[in-house]
Amino acid sequence: MPSELQSKLDYVNAYRENRLKAAQYILENKDYFDELVKICFSPSDKNNHRACWILEFVSYEELIWLQPYVDFFCENLKHLKEESSLRPIAKVLQHLVKSHYKKAENCILLSEENLQHCIEVSFDWLINDTKVATKAYSIRTLYVLGNYYDWIHPELKIIIEKDYADHSAAYKAVAKEVLKKMK
Repeated sequence: MPSELQSKLDYVNAYRENRLKAAQYILENKDYFDELVKICFSPSDKNNHRACWILEFVSYEELIWLQPYVDFFCENLKHLKEESSLRPIAKVLQHLVKSHYKKAENCILLSEENLQHCIEVSFDWLINDTKVATKAYSIRTLYVLGNYYDWIHPELKIIIEKDYADHSAAYKAVAKEVLKKMK
């Protein structure tokens, strides 16, 4: 018998309004957050991508809820392969990394090992055959990380410049923005 959350996820579709409604349900019922995170990193679960969509929207409001899960989150990023799961998780990853370096109240704290997972997966998503949105979030995440790891910006620049001509206008816009910041 599926859990209540699984039953809710069965009815989530790609419409933004629908995803927001499901995220609101989680925000009002935090007890389901643990299960949501687990589903996000269970690629064989039929609702995996839907859970990732919802986690993205929940993270806009309550990113701090991920703090107890950061080790699990970062260690399992490499297991995600479906594009419909990658894009929202790449966005959440970008938020986590930015939050870590803000050093403000309610920021997410990432260990050195967590950061290494973030770097590795972001480069993997950037150089492998993923869609442009995932690549764009990866570029922005790596840019932030490159402000703290001096080897990242030169590597990122090489990849962006090498791949620039082969990509869409959206990729080129993000690439230009980040290359300009790195100069």
